[in-house]
Amino acid sequence: MHWYEKLNQYFPIEEMKSREHMETLLKERSDIYHKDEGPNHVLMYAELDDFVFIDYLFVSKDARGQGLGHKLLEKMKQKGKPIILEVEPVNYQDSDSGKRLHFYKREGFEHANSIGYERRSLATNEVNKMEILYWAPNKESEELIFEAMRKTYDKIHTYKDQHFYGESYQPVEEVLTFNEDPQSQNILDNL
Repeated sequence: MHWYEKLNQYFPIEEMKSREHMETLLKERSDIYHKDEGPNHVLMYAELDDFVFIDYLFVSKDARGQGLGHKLLEKMKQKGKPIILEVEPVNYQDSDSGKRLHFYKREGFEHANSIGYERRSLATNEVNKMEILYWAPNKESEELIFEAMRKTYDKIHTYKDQHFYGESYQPVEEVLTFNEDPQSQNILDNL
């Protein structure tokens, strides 16, 4: 099965980029956008000078529980940069969402309590809320993580969006928010 089909079957439609978008990123942004693929995994990520953003991490059901996800994250951690990713909030109807958060917590990821992320999906037209998780090898601040997410949104998520989807995503100022005094609960601490 093609790598895109693996991702498309696993991730919700509102989180997926189009195949054309991702293939264009791999070709035209090959300086920063990368694919690590094996028989049981697909890892799509952007690496910039000061951080790594994991766009998609898929491990096949047959390989789960065998340490493959851990090995892939360790490979990213070896770069010595903060690692950032987006996950959907825990949905108690979907046991996978809780398992993913447990997995990332075990891997040393923290929930960015002060960063809000809400974007209208061009596929469904519904507002999609995501949680930002990060691994900070040098205790990088959430301000730095926020700025990295802004770069990711501009360089990856909205890259040629008008061309691929017939309309543009919302501007970064509407999608990402930073709250200096977060009152939200740390969901990872509660798992």
